[in-house]
Amino acid sequence: MTDSARGIGWGWILAYGVVSLLLGIVAIFLPIPATFAATIVIGAYLIAAGLFSLLAGVFGKGHEGRGYAVIVGLLSLLGGLVMMFQPMVGAISLTLLLALFLIVRGVTDLAWGVRFRRGRGLMIVLGVLNLLFAGYIIYSMPVAALALPGILLGFSFLLSGATWTMFALDHRGESLRLGE
Repeated sequence: MTDSARGIGWGWILAYGVVSLLLGIVAIFLPIPATFAATIVIGAYLIAAGLFSLLAGVFGKGHEGRGYAVIVGLLSLLGGLVMMFQPMVGAISLTLLLALFLIVRGVTDLAWGVRFRRGRGLMIVLGVLNLLFAGYIIYSMPVAALALPGILLGFSFLLSGATWTMFALDHRGESLRLGE
């Protein structure tokens, strides 16, 4: 990158960071609407992906994956329609998938923790925490399904926004050092 190109566009990066920060704050304080918004967006993605997979399977002549593409397309389409038109069911599904992930992760962490020589205690603690988090999610269903995805999304946006804001300010500082 040439010196004249460095620092250009930092305002757009800053705007992205600030908008992400604001969206993160809103999602944390309004987790239920954020959960439903995320569910609908994921539903729309699944519908679009399902349609294209279905079309690839139906019209993509001469390849061995046509049947697979049709089946995946139909499943994606069905999942997307459920998420779009039954967002509560979609939110519960997403939350149960998160709990399942935490269970698998917790068991895996425990198994590796027993095998490790160094860091054994931390790995075992991580495994136990992941299992406790999964248990809490399952115990607090369906309330967890309403709020948890929105809160997690909020923290993700918040951290992303902070990162991009700092990146923009660093980028701007580089521009100022170059005298632009």
